[in-house]
Formats: sequence, structure tokens, C-alpha cells
Amino acid sequence: MNIHEYQAKELLESYGVAIPKGIPAMSVEEAVAACDRLPGPVYVVKAQIHAGGRGAGHFADNPDGKGGVRLCKTPEEVRDAAQAMLGKVLITKQTGPEGKEVQRLYVSEGVAIQKEYYCSVLLDRATSQVTFMVSTEGGMDIEEVAEHSPEKIIRVAVDPVAGMQPFHARKLAFGLGLGGAAMKSAVKFFMALYRAYIELDASIVEINPMIVTEEGEVLALDAKMTFDDNGLFRQPKVADMRDETEEDEKERQAHAYDLSYVALDGNIGCMVNGAGLAMSTMDIIKLYGGAPANFLDVGGGANTEKVTAAFKIILSDSSVKGILVNIFGGIMRCNIIADGIVAAAKEVNLGVPLVVRLEGTNFEQGKEILANSGLPIITADNLADAAGKIVAAAGAAA
Repeated sequence: MNIHEYQAKELLESYGVAIPKGIPAMSVEEAVAACDRLPGPVYVVKAQIHAGGRGAGHFADNPDGKGGVRLCKTPEEVRDAAQAMLGKVLITKQTGPEGKEVQRLYVSEGVAIQKEYYCSVLLDRATSQVTFMVSTEGGMDIEEVAEHSPEKIIRVAVDPVAGMQPFHARKLAFGLGLGGAAMKSAVKFFMALYRAYIELDASIVEINPMIVTEEGEVLALDAKMTFDDNGLFRQPKVADMRDETEEDEKERQAHAYDLSYVALDGNIGCMVNGAGLAMSTMDIIKLYGGAPANFLDVGGGANTEKVTAAFKIILSDSSVKGILVNIFGGIMRCNIIADGIVAAAKEVNLGVPLVVRLEGTNFEQGKEILANSGLPIITADNLADAAGKIVAAAGAAA
């Protein structure tokens, strides 16, 4: 789950991470009123969307204009900036050409910046350790730095059993060339950031840029946090920060039915049980010359309601020209899945080719149910057979 910058800063500040003072605003009037609560005379108005590259982006109604981060010197300029952003579609390299509508702003105090840095905390699955990544190249995409200047990325791994120690933080600060007051501030900053990452069940925390002020204070000038959905049951404060307006409508519906769904740009809808099998299914569709329209994992406890919801979500994508259902009946019996497929296909009035591959517990009964359904369901004997049939059928229907 993603949250907005101002929400991430609120959480980080509660753990002792230093941030510039800022106030969220949902209207032009609230943005202007925020100036009275900030020291001034410089204010920064930032569009709040779940995408990066806001400052370098542009608004759909003004392609040649300013982006979603603007420096203002008076409350009047704040008003102008807020009017230019709220309700408008901001396009960045992370939103795609469709962009995202700006419904929230964040007005923060201006800060005298001495130097910008990059900092992130994430789990390195190769080592099973929490890893800090920092760089002197703040304000840039870390992917670009990794490609062109990999030597400028400093990594420090932290064993989650022992936890982060001051020497880890000092190593990071030394690597960035910090000293004096900035060194002390950085150590405190990194220690607090680690505690927030662990205790909030975050999957990534990214501070870009992390800055050092002229007074030697280390601050999070921007903040991005993503959370492990599986940990949200014990993070009610974080869960309450979900902004469904920022989520893909199909993904939002899938979440309501406890389905794992990610929209893609192909034309073959996929419904599979198990994340690994879903990935394999997408791979073999590509191998046979097709393109998956989605990743959709119905899980091990799929029932008729879930299967029906999955079909509706897949078919809500107008680009879908065929559906491949690939089920391995382990926990779930194939005859139960087959009953669900038949009921769902009838309810949604299925109008695209449907290929079903069943394997595992009661798969023969499942195939018999599909064969006797009276529906034009194409059955497959194995995954390769299923992929070949759906690619051909979707191609003919396109």
C-alpha cells in the first residue's frame, strides 16, 4: 500500500525523523491559510499523488507550464499555485500519459539547502537483511545513478536480529562525507528511519532528497513509504491512510474481495490460484506470442463469489479479448472451481473466448462439469496447450 508524502512525513516525524514543517491542504483556501502557520517568507506547494517525478512533470491543460512542485514567495503566489494544481491532471514519467488528478496539496516551509542526498531503506531479499542505500546524488532517480555512477551508491546491511547500531549510521554518514553537526544529525536521522521502517511494517522508505541545511541539520525534504499489505492488520493508523482515489479501480475492487490483481497492457486476461503459478502463466502466454492483460491470483480459498468477482474485474478491461483460467487444485478442489467458473460465466454473460486448464484434486470431475455446462468453454490438457489455445482464440477475436 502506498501513501502520500505528507502522510509519510507525519509517520516519520512521530519516530524522530527530522522534516521541514508542512501542512496538508485539500482546497485553495486551506493552502493559503497554511501560510499563516508557516515561518515564510518562502513556501513550497507540492501536488500529492502516488507517483514520483512531480516537479519535472506537467499538467495536461498546460504541457509547457510548471510541474507539481512550486516555490512561492507570497501567499498570493501560493494561491495561484494551488489553483493551477487542484483538480488538474498531473503527468509524470511514473503516471504514464493518462496522469493523475491532483486532489490534495502539501504546503511546506522553504529550507536553505546546503547539499542534497539520496537515502532509502528496503529489504534485500538476496541477503535477508534490511539494507540502507545512500548516495551523494540526491534529487536524481536512483536507477539512473545505479546505471551511470554505481560507485556513488553506498549500501549498509543491517541484520534484523541484532537491529541497527550506531556504527551502521556512522558508516552511512562517513560514506556521504558528513562531519561535525551534520554527522551527529545524520546518525540520529538514520537510527530513527530504521525504527520507523521496522515498526511500521514498511516495505520501502525512500527519502529523495535528504538534505543538509546550512545549519548542519539533516532533513527529509521528500518522503515515500510503501507498506506490506500483509502487515496492515496490525497497523490501523497506516491502513486508515489508504487513498482509494489514487488506486486503479480494478485493483480497488480486487482488494475488496481479497484478490491479488495488477493491471497490465496485454489482451489476455488471466485468473490463476497462486502467485508463482500466475507468474508462470504470464510467462508462457508471452512465449506463445500473446500478452497478459493482468496478474490475478484468486488464492487457495477461491469460491463462486471470488471467481465471479475475478471475471467481472477482468472483463471490465475493454482490451481483454480472451481469458485463461489456470487452476491447480491443491487446497481447493477442481470440481468446486469448475462450478464457480460455470456460475460466473453465466452471470457475467461471457462474450470472449475462455480457456480453462484444471489439474490436481478432482480435476476429472471439474472437466466433466465444464463439458456439461452448455457453455463454449475450451478445456486444455496442460499449460502449454492452454497457452496455445488462448493466444489463438484471442487473436481470432481481436
